[in-house]
Amino acid sequence: MKKLNKSYLQRDYPTDVLCFAYNECTEDGCFLLGEIVVAPRVSIRNAARYRNTPEGEIRKLLVHGILHLKGYDHEADDGAMQRMQAKLTRRAFFKEGAPLLKQPKVRS
Repeated sequence: MKKLNKSYLQRDYPTDVLCFAYNECTEDGCFLLGEIVVAPRVSIRNAARYRNTPEGEIRKLLVHGILHLKGYDHEADDGAMQRMQAKLTRRAFFKEGAPLLKQPKVRS
């Protein structure tokens, strides 16, 4: 993730999420908004810092990435992205989705 951040944003440190917007149709007629890259280790480490669960943090980052792909920019929008992210992450579908992280097996 550090290499991607350096290559595309000239920031020489790892980050938790990066987005690459495409906004194009593929050969089969599907619309491709872009890609979201999440760094699980960074995200899980940040979860404790932000008082979130690892699962919740990764879900939040996916919402964050989708908002970026839809044109939101938290560095220039006077809080519009932050408000939309907060609104979406309060919804039941956000909290009750299928697990994103593989749960470790408990040995007896």
